[in-house]
Amino acid sequence: MAQRFHSGDEVRVRDDYPIGHIRTPVYIRGKTGRIEQYFGNFGNPETLAYSLPSDVRPLYKVSFRQADLWPGYSGSQRDSVELDIYEHWLEKV
Repeated sequence: MAQRFHSGDEVRVRDDYPIGHIRTPVYIRGKTGRIEQYFGNFGNPETLAYSLPSDVRPLYKVSFRQADLWPGYSGSQRDSVELDIYEHWLEKV
């Protein structure tokens, strides 16, 4: 599967709450971040967790400003957190 996003692209994490083994943290859903790196294609952990056949999905390193994640964040406006997120959770901004 070809990658849809590239370094520097602004993306939003889907604000979705499906049932099951989901690898995208709740606190990041609906938030906007920036693609830092494309890691390659890997098996979808949401199906692999149930020992089901898995298609491959692009995986990215995405950075988020901590001030955008945590209400009342008092640290530096430059502080960020980086998460590995599969492409099917990301939307172009």
